[in-house]
Amino acid sequence: MSFRDITQIAGSAMTAQTVRMNAIASNMANADVAASNEDAAYRARKPVFASVLLQGGYAEGGPAGVQVLDVVESNQPLRQVHQPGHPAADETGNVLYSNVNMVEEMTDMLSASRAFASNVELLTRANAMQLALLKMGQV
Repeated sequence: MSFRDITQIAGSAMTAQTVRMNAIASNMANADVAASNEDAAYRARKPVFASVLLQGGYAEGGPAGVQVLDVVESNQPLRQVHQPGHPAADETGNVLYSNVNMVEEMTDMLSASRAFASNVELLTRANAMQLALLKMGQV
């Protein structure tokens, strides 16, 4: 595996984790958004990842990477709260809130940031190995 392959793999993983962090940020920002009907309510979004073969795949000596296939909405039920005085209350006095679980989002955020940091460390070490290899050639 070449240094270029390592860079491509880590880069694709970092891109995927960036999409994941953006989805988490959007979910957290909309955690307490109220709506009067189900169509207007915010639903948590989650990215769907897949491993892909880059540059022809392993059969041709190419590396694998990560690709974001889609960002899908959660199918968890919305939170329904009885608040008759709320401006978004329906005729029965119920208000719908997003289905964002803040504990799950915080855990997911920690996982995504650690995965991103791991790939940054991988790139740093690959760079150090390249520099050491170049120094060996100078001697």
